[in-house]
Amino acid sequence: MSAVSDRLPTFPWDKLEPFKATAAAHPGGIVDLSVGTPVDPVPELIQKALVAAADSPGYPTVWGTPELRDALTGWCERRLGARGVTHRNVLPVVGSKELVAWLPTQLGLGPGDKVAHPRLAYPTYEVGARLARADHVAYEDPTELDPAGLKLLWLNSPSNPTGRVLSQDELTRIVAWAREHGILVFSDECYIELGWEADPVSVLHPDVCGGSYEGIVSVHSLSKRSNLAGYRAAFLAGDETVLGDLLQIRKHGGMMTSAPTQAAVVAALGDDTHVREQRERYAARRTALRDALLKHGFRIEHSEASLYLWASRDESCWDTVGHLAELGILVAPGDFYGPAGEKFVRVALTATDERVRAAVERL
Repeated sequence: MSAVSDRLPTFPWDKLEPFKATAAAHPGGIVDLSVGTPVDPVPELIQKALVAAADSPGYPTVWGTPELRDALTGWCERRLGARGVTHRNVLPVVGSKELVAWLPTQLGLGPGDKVAHPRLAYPTYEVGARLARADHVAYEDPTELDPAGLKLLWLNSPSNPTGRVLSQDELTRIVAWAREHGILVFSDECYIELGWEADPVSVLHPDVCGGSYEGIVSVHSLSKRSNLAGYRAAFLAGDETVLGDLLQIRKHGGMMTSAPTQAAVVAALGDDTHVREQRERYAARRTALRDALLKHGFRIEHSEASLYLWASRDESCWDTVGHLAELGILVAPGDFYGPAGEKFVRVALTATDERVRAAVERL
C-alpha cells in the first residue's frame, strides 16, 4: 500500500537549506526574508487574554465559545462590510494551513473532481487536492476554466506570493460565474488588512456577493495581522450550509482551537489599535526594502498588498537566491509557487527593523 506521503511533492523549503547555510555564514549574520514568519511581539492585551484563560481543564468546543462567535461576526461586519452575519456563518479553525490542506478531503472530493487555484499560488492548495486524490488545475482567469468536474475554486486576494489584489469588479464576475456553474468558492483573504497601494475587498462584501453567502466562504487568519502564527488562530466565514457540514466533520475529527487561543482571538479581533501599529511597522520595512531592491537592479511586480515583494532580475530565481545568499540575505525562489515564478523571488517583510536595515545596507 502506497504511503500518503507519496502523493505529495518534495517539501519545497528543504531545497533552500544550502542557501540558508551560505547566508548564515555572512559576517553580519543572516537576514531571513524567506518564510515570512512574524517576528514582532504578540500584543500585550492578547497575551493577557491567553494567560487569563490558561486554567482551561475541559475540552473546548469546535464551534468556539459564544463570545468567540460574537467576535468573528462583529469583525466581519465591521472590517469586511459584510451584512447579516450570524453564528452559523462563522467557524474557527486551527490555523489556515490546516484548513487549506484538508478542505478537499473534508468536502468529500476525490478522483475525477477538480480543485482550481491561481497560476502563482500558495503550494498548499495543490497539496490539499493531492491528499484527497483529486485533480488540480492552475488558472490565470478562473472564468476561462472548463467548469466540468470543477468542485472547488480557490481565490487568493491579496495574493501570496505576488501581492496582487483582485478588484471588486473581478471578484463580482468570478463569484457570478462560479454560482452559475455550481462551483464552491473559497477565498483566501488572510492578508486583507495589509493593503498598501490597493484596498482589498472581501467576497463577503454585498457589492460582490449580492448580499447572499450561498456558495462562498472566506478564509481569515490572525497570524500576520496580530502576530499570532504561534497560536494557530484562523476562521471561516460565509455559506452556513458548507460551514455546518464542516463543523460536523471537524467535531468527529477533534479539530478544535484551544480554549486559551479562543479567548486570545476575542481580544485580538476586538482591538484595532495593535493592527494599525503593526501595519505601520510593515509599511516602513516595505518602503526600505523596496527602495533598496530597485536600486540594486530589481524589478517589482504587483506587491500592492500582503507581506511580500515580488521581485525579479530577469534571471533564474535560483541564481537570484544564490546572489542574495552571498550577501547574507535569504529569500524564497519564485518557482516554489508555480512554474510562472521561475524568474522571480518572494521577499518577505517579516524581519526586525535591525535586520531590515542590515539587508538595505548590503543591497
